[in-house]
Order: sequence, then structure tokens, then C-alpha cells
Amino acid sequence: MEGKGEIKLPGNKEEVFNQLMDPDVLEKCIMGCKNLEKIEENKYKADLSVGIAAVKGKYDATITLDNVEEPNFYTLIVHGEGNPGIVDAEGNIHLDSDGANETLLHYTYTADIKGKVASIGQRMLGGVAKLIINDFFKKAKKELQRQQSAS
Repeated sequence: MEGKGEIKLPGNKEEVFNQLMDPDVLEKCIMGCKNLEKIEENKYKADLSVGIAAVKGKYDATITLDNVEEPNFYTLIVHGEGNPGIVDAEGNIHLDSDGANETLLHYTYTADIKGKVASIGQRMLGGVAKLIINDFFKKAKKELQRQQSAS
């Protein structure tokens, strides 16, 4: 499964990049994230509880931020295992300045699903993936707006 998209986020490119690399922000923005614990530089263990269709269930996940080119690019790698199955996903995040205080974030992703969850079909999984990704960026946008208004 593959996809791509873009979203405009408040803040200059450096601010947005730093926020998207912040484990506290990641924990707040990842759907169903109950805990995010650093295990080494740019690598985290996460407890996820997702409640969407056949993807519903608990996953023990590893989240890695790789290929970091501050403040322009990084790769977000997720490996999750749980009762519903195994999820391996990789997202590439590119940031471009879009005016003085806005950033345009472009993303591409690939995901490989195995186990019971894979039996629901690619069309349904594609919809669930879009929902999870849109939820992440919607929460990230709110978090950036919240932090800007607090400053």
C-alpha cells in the first residue's frame, strides 16, 4: 500500500521540523499512542491501541526517525506487532517554507500489513491508512497552533 499528500502547517520550517521530531508531540499525535518511551537516539517503543475496523487492537511498536536532514527531511519508520497482525510502514516527510510563518509538508508512505488484518483487503486498508495519517497531521497542526499561541 502506498500514498502521498501534503498539508500546510503553521510556523517556519525550523519550528515545524523541531516539533515533529519532539517525542512529546509524537506521542500526542500518533493515533492510539498510550506511551512513547525512548530506547535510543531517534528510536522509541510505543504502546498503541487502535480502534478502527479490522485494524482494531493493541500493538507493540517501534518508531524510528531515520535519514534526518534538519530542517528539511526525515523518514518515520513504524514496525508494530499485535493480535490483529503486523504493520510495517515507512513515511518520508519533506518540509518546504511557504511564506514567512507557514510550512508546506509533503509526505509519501508505504505500508505492508500481515496477519489477520491483511485479510480485510487493500481498499479498506487504504482508507484506514488515510484516516490514521490525516489524524496525525490534524493533531500535529493543532499542537503547533497551541504552542504558537502559548509563546
